[in-house]
Amino acid sequence: MSYTNLIGLRYLRSKKKSFISVITVIAVTGVMLGVAALAVVMAITTGFQQEFKRKVLGVNAHVLVLKYGTDFSEYGEVMQTARRIRGVTGTAPFVINEMMILKGSEISGVLLKGIDPNVVGSVLDLPGQMTEGSLGGLRLAGARPPAARELHREAGPEEVPEPASDPARPSDVARLPGIVLGHSLAKQIGARVGDQVRVISPLSGLDVSLWAPGTTTPKARDFRVIGTFNAGFDEYDTRLVYVDLFEAQRFYDQGDVVTGVELKLRDMDEASAVAEILRRKLGDGPYQVIDWEELNHNLFTALRLQKLGLSFVLTLVVVVAAFNVIGTLVMVVLDKKKEIAILKAMGTPDLGVLEIFLLQGTLIGVVGTALGVGLGLSVCFLLRAYGFPLDPGVYLIDHLPVEIDLVDFVVTGAIALVTCVGATIPPAIWAARLLPVDGLRYE
Repeated sequence: MSYTNLIGLRYLRSKKKSFISVITVIAVTGVMLGVAALAVVMAITTGFQQEFKRKVLGVNAHVLVLKYGTDFSEYGEVMQTARRIRGVTGTAPFVINEMMILKGSEISGVLLKGIDPNVVGSVLDLPGQMTEGSLGGLRLAGARPPAARELHREAGPEEVPEPASDPARPSDVARLPGIVLGHSLAKQIGARVGDQVRVISPLSGLDVSLWAPGTTTPKARDFRVIGTFNAGFDEYDTRLVYVDLFEAQRFYDQGDVVTGVELKLRDMDEASAVAEILRRKLGDGPYQVIDWEELNHNLFTALRLQKLGLSFVLTLVVVVAAFNVIGTLVMVVLDKKKEIAILKAMGTPDLGVLEIFLLQGTLIGVVGTALGVGLGLSVCFLLRAYGFPLDPGVYLIDHLPVEIDLVDFVVTGAIALVTCVGATIPPAIWAARLLPVDGLRYE
């Protein structure tokens, strides 16, 4: 170690050699707190991004294929085309519409989604989200699956059998088609597994072309609650309900048509590329292919902007801490003017003096950054262990998500180090340019 490095280390200490200088402690503490705050906020904003991504992709597939109009009857061919694309691991048809659900005197607006219970697990996380019951009772015994109807389409139109008993009678609740509710929705309307609920189509009595009142009354059908799910996302847990695809088609009375086809990929980051391939394969027809990022563009754009904004604001905290480093070095230079003059009179070059003070500032930055990263990690682990609760009605999720990403912590540490080293340059240059006569003038 050169003598300039030894002098630099000595200047970090007060005249009482056993105690670290108070101003050095203040500078290190400032850097530590700034780095810790930036690291924790980065972990929380990354946690929101990852948590929302997991929740959204647990209920929505990676790629959707929709069709303009209401005659999407060739969904079987579209599914076969999609399955030939490399990276596609699952496909499933679905039907979705706005409905009302009624339980006693409680009523709520819902999105009713018809799914094929045999293949839904290949595209959605619904089977793993079930908190009560299962998807096994979603389809009535004897009902032919949509895939079977697709394979036997050439045999002629299928006659849909009506239920043998009146579903309005309590004794026949077990014969009603099944429905799965979000756990928050079930609590809101007071529904439990085994209860009977009524689904109402509020637009069935309207003339769609003219949006004028028609002569028919709103269509309604009774279902039996066979289970509840918890997607962990309040928007879905209070609004989404699932029924069998076949029963949804019967309820909408539109024949063997669907709203769209869902695709799951081996790598969700390839969704955009797979969607582009599928667009080319389907041609310039009436199909619309949407990947998950495009479908949730506003949400994830807002999260990215929030992360950038908060990171920028808290980087200013690190910059303020860097001014503590400048102040520390300026005070050291003022205090050591005599020593600097003697060193230069003895032949120490300007670069040697510059090295002394650059070492001091760099050490303050390194120690403060290391302590700040350690403190930030400790706070993040405590937040994850404690599970800080949030109001799902406001934040859409019920706990504070914390994602410890090594890249975020490395970037935070790099920003702090660069800022602190940059802050040492002005006072170090000032010290290096001092003339010996200036330091000894009043001695």
